[in-house]
Amino acid sequence: MTAQAALPTLHEATYDTGRQKIFVAKAGEGPAVLLLHGGGPGTNGVSSYVRNIAALARDHQVIVPDLPGYGRSTKGVDPADPFGHLADGVRGLLDRLGLEKAHLVGHSYGGACALRLALDTPDRVDRMVLVAPGGIGTTRALPTPGVNRLLNYYTGDGPSRQKLEEFIRRYLAFDDADITDSAIEERYRASLDPEVVAAPPLRRPSGRGALRTIWKMDLTRDARLTRLAVPTLVVWGAADKVNRPSGARMLADRLPDCDLYLAARTGHWPQYERAERFNRLCADFLTGSR
Repeated sequence: MTAQAALPTLHEATYDTGRQKIFVAKAGEGPAVLLLHGGGPGTNGVSSYVRNIAALARDHQVIVPDLPGYGRSTKGVDPADPFGHLADGVRGLLDRLGLEKAHLVGHSYGGACALRLALDTPDRVDRMVLVAPGGIGTTRALPTPGVNRLLNYYTGDGPSRQKLEEFIRRYLAFDDADITDSAIEERYRASLDPEVVAAPPLRRPSGRGALRTIWKMDLTRDARLTRLAVPTLVVWGAADKVNRPSGARMLADRLPDCDLYLAARTGHWPQYERAERFNRLCADFLTGSR
C-alpha cells in the first residue's frame, strides 16, 4: 500500500545475484534485518512494511527487497519449487551484500521463503520472525477462500480492480477502514505488469509433478523443522482468512525455539494492522529480549 507513516530516507539499489536482479531499499545502521514481503498481486517490499521500516531502522540496518517476481526485481518464479527459488534469490542477495548472517522477517509468501532459507542454510539466519507464513499445513486441508482468491487472480477473466479490491478489503485486513482507494489503485496498476501477467509468481501448481510440488510446499512436512535451532517468533492474526491461524500452533509445536503471538481482531496483515505492537515485538525479539 502507499505510505501512511513517515519513512526514513531509503537508499535504493539493484543487485545482480547471477540468477536474477533484486531491487533493494535500505535504511538505518546496525545488525542486518531483511523484510520479506507477501505474495499478493501488485505488492512490493516497501509498501508491505511501510509502517515498520522506520521503527526497526532505529537499531538495525533494514534491508527491504522486492522478492523475485515482484516490484522492480526480475520476474518469474520456478513453479516446480517456488519457495526454494525465492530462498535462493535471498541467499544470493546476502552474498552480494557481503552478509554471512542476517535476521529475517517474512510475511506470508515471504515467510515461507524465510523458513525455507533457514531450513536449507540455518547458518545464514540469526533470528527469524514469521508473520502468518505460507506453506504451513497446506496439504492437511483444502485452500482457504483467501488463498483461492490469490491463486485465481490471474486466471479466468484475468486480473481486475474488483478482484483485487475484494481480496484486500475482505481477506487481507480485519478492518479496511484506513485502506484507501488510491492505495488499491496503485497495487492494481502494478499487478498489470505484462511480465507478471505472463508468468504470475504465485499460482496453483499444475501439470506433471504438481503433486510433488504441493507436497514440497507444505513446510510442516519437512523433517528438518524439528531440528531447526534458529530462534523464531511467530506472529499471526486470529482472524486471518488467508493462512489458517492454526498454523501458528503447528510451528510452535515443531520448532525447538519458538515464541508465539496471536493477535486478536487481526487479519492476514499484522505488521500493518497492529503496527505499533508488531514493531515492539520485533524490536525486542531481534535484540534478544523476550
